[in-house]
Amino acid sequence: MIKVMKNVLLNRYNLQESNIFLLLNYMSENKVDFGDIYFQLREQETWVLEKSIIKKSTYLFDEGVGIRVIKNCSTFFSCTNVITLNSLMDSTKIVCKMIPDVSNHLFKKSFNSNNMNLYTRFNSIQNFSIEKKIYTLNLIDQLARNTDHRITDVYATLTCEYEEILIGSTDSNILSQDVRPLVRITIRVMAEQNGIRENGCSGGGGRLGFQDLLKKQSNDETLIESWTKEAVRIALISLSAKSSISGAFPVILGSGWPGILFHEAVGHGLEGDFIRKKTSIFTKKMGKIVASNLCTVVDNGTLKGSRGSINIDDEGTPSKYNILIDKGILRSFLQDKLNSHLMGSTSTGNGRRDSYSSLPMPRMTNTYLLPGKDAVQDIILSLEYGIYAVNFSDGQVDITSGNFVFTTSEAYLVKKGKILYPLKSATLIGSGIEVMKLISMVGNDLRMDNGLGCCGKNGQNIPVCVGQPTIRVDKLTVGGSS
Repeated sequence: MIKVMKNVLLNRYNLQESNIFLLLNYMSENKVDFGDIYFQLREQETWVLEKSIIKKSTYLFDEGVGIRVIKNCSTFFSCTNVITLNSLMDSTKIVCKMIPDVSNHLFKKSFNSNNMNLYTRFNSIQNFSIEKKIYTLNLIDQLARNTDHRITDVYATLTCEYEEILIGSTDSNILSQDVRPLVRITIRVMAEQNGIRENGCSGGGGRLGFQDLLKKQSNDETLIESWTKEAVRIALISLSAKSSISGAFPVILGSGWPGILFHEAVGHGLEGDFIRKKTSIFTKKMGKIVASNLCTVVDNGTLKGSRGSINIDDEGTPSKYNILIDKGILRSFLQDKLNSHLMGSTSTGNGRRDSYSSLPMPRMTNTYLLPGKDAVQDIILSLEYGIYAVNFSDGQVDITSGNFVFTTSEAYLVKKGKILYPLKSATLIGSGIEVMKLISMVGNDLRMDNGLGCCGKNGQNIPVCVGQPTIRVDKLTVGGSS
């Protein structure tokens, strides 16, 4: 199947595999340390519903090639959307002329594989009708309004993507290829009662076909129905929420999306470029205790169908299951080919880029905390006085210090092991590395987020997924209004 898809992509540009190796051989003859060629074709379709009306639809198509050579730690790069052999050869000659005349430091030969098949190759843009997509958005609108009379407005966005990539590099004797689908639905509803207006958000997706969102689940609901009801539930809870307490308290963080804290406050700091440049708080902490011994954090690009999963990264390296922190001890960093070469290690399959016009760099895939042995109810019962933060809305993190600020979208006051009432927009403030050391209970309910995550770094945005079980943090600063 991979071989067939590879030929289809090259035939689109009237190219042969031998043409790609001709370009790579030219790089090698010019004594580069490393060079690669990255083909990308991408389609994206978006539909937006606002107040029961389909307000907007967009379709984007882009294709091009990025050509990179590395010599003596310096990177030289060119990209083009004119995909002919002559154009690619011209671009290759341009970047090779830029390289200095110094001795070679060749990258180690890589083992590339196209054997993984973590997701469908279904193109939801071309193979699913416009009428069905519009019907689905209208169904979300009707379901939300029919669930409760207090729902006044409904906003929904459906996005489908389809991407094909092909990679050739001087450190490998094969071409690597992947076909990556992506669907996402976001839902926001407004609820009003006694002059108070609140909103609730939900949604999800992944590397799926659009039809997968319409299949009945174990609860006899489709994913779209479940997400719509969840948005309504959060909005209605917010209507009755009281002002948050403030101070330093024990805090319980719920399963799923709260794992964004580990992604932001921990994961970014473990990316190889930040470590190499010594701008991460985790610099020089390899093999040292950086968290509670209850904490094992992994980055796993091999979860089937997950939004952050990739069969291969954008340098052709197979995706992997990487243990970053093992029982509190820092064990590894996330690496692409360049940073692993400079640091004397190997790529972990985390070289990712936004498009053919961007350079790859170390990025996360699916990052999460492994489950523990504690029951969720026992964690709640352990709390004498504090907050149970079920979900987050937004936040900010300083990579250098690990300091973060997150705002909850659903949180509750807990007293003597009992959940009392919901709190309005509690703010959690702390340092990622300090919070990890204060984790005293880890639940057995690991859950990944629904598939909404998008990670930004150096102006590049890529799909990711986060997750965690319910955890107890013994002390965390909470900002509130009382």
